[in-house]
Amino acid sequence: MDDLVKLTGERKKSPAVAKAVDEFVKRRKAREFGRILREGLLDYPMTNDEIEALDR
Repeated sequence: MDDLVKLTGERKKSPAVAKAVDEFVKRRKAREFGRILREGLLDYPMTNDEIEALDR
């Protein structure tokens, strides 16, 4: 727990645990999204060129 408190920069255990859990969930969701993209399971109707044109 001491390491967790130091790593998160929190002063108390409860906020440190909450921050660590939040970070864990975000990373897990990002990993799953990456897997979906790599496997081509995301059906997005626009091409990369069309998406980039919207940013201009």
